[in-house]
Amino acid sequence: MRILVTGAAGFIGSHFVRSLLDNRYPAWTDARVTALDKLTYAGNRDNLPGAHPRLEFVHGDICDRALLAELLPGHDAVVHFAAESHVDRSLDGAGEFFRTNVCGTQTLFDAALAAGVPRVVHVSTDEVYGSLAEGSWTEDCPLLPNSPYAASKAASDLVARAYWRSHGLNVSVTRCSNNYGPYQHPEKLIPLFVTNLLEGRTVPLYGDGRNVREWLHVDDHCRAIALVLDGGRAGEVYNIGGGNEHTNLDLTRRLLELLGAGEESVRRVPDRKAHDLRYSIDDTKIREELGYAPRIDFAQGLTDTVAWYTDHPHWWKPVKHPADDSAR
Repeated sequence: MRILVTGAAGFIGSHFVRSLLDNRYPAWTDARVTALDKLTYAGNRDNLPGAHPRLEFVHGDICDRALLAELLPGHDAVVHFAAESHVDRSLDGAGEFFRTNVCGTQTLFDAALAAGVPRVVHVSTDEVYGSLAEGSWTEDCPLLPNSPYAASKAASDLVARAYWRSHGLNVSVTRCSNNYGPYQHPEKLIPLFVTNLLEGRTVPLYGDGRNVREWLHVDDHCRAIALVLDGGRAGEVYNIGGGNEHTNLDLTRRLLELLGAGEESVRRVPDRKAHDLRYSIDDTKIREELGYAPRIDFAQGLTDTVAWYTDHPHWWKPVKHPADDSAR
């Protein structure tokens, strides 16, 4: 069996690839993996094994139609992680987000159809739903994105639906809550705060810190994706949640405690434009249909993640300070 993973050198994609190579997903035991990544700032070749008999790494762009036409024939599935994903960057310049997330997804789906790929999973985000004051989103909730990033992902989700309805592409969509874990780029909240504190710097907390996010360890997310890959229905959306809702202020204080820092390490900064107040996922569907349940306790997972960054400055310093030779 052969599986193509896009965005394979990113945080979540690389975890999925490493898990595949470790034969952690029974249906894909000994599968050959094609890892496709453009290696933008968020993609890191060091996130993947340097050499593995079942791994082929391809440096390329999902918008490259000719490359996809060459790569896809013979693959049994595609798991599509590749995306521009940082909200703040999308506020400063949205063009690349729509190019990659929308046009890239459409190009990939065209190539998958032409190659006759039997199965596709499109990995999305809970941010497509917008923000809600109470309750939790089900898969039937309307898409009300509030940032250019979220809008580009919502558009790509609709591309997936259109290719299923129009062309019969066997594609399922997953929408996950906030992820955390090792190898996450230090522009994201948890690794940014952890690495800042390890460097003796302050952490920038938006507004009053009351924004609520639901957190899920990357390993639980990838297990859920594997379940959808194997048993998800074509044309269906599956929410993936962790049940761990925390305000950004509460999360910040947990990180301060784990790293032995005080409240003086918190630097309040002006709130982000159109900053969503609260995210919350109802993942009843994937639990009942596919038997999903998260396994990693949030408190332990957060402790382990802090320990990983503490023990791996050789990984995150070059990523965080790419122009600083002293970080290498």
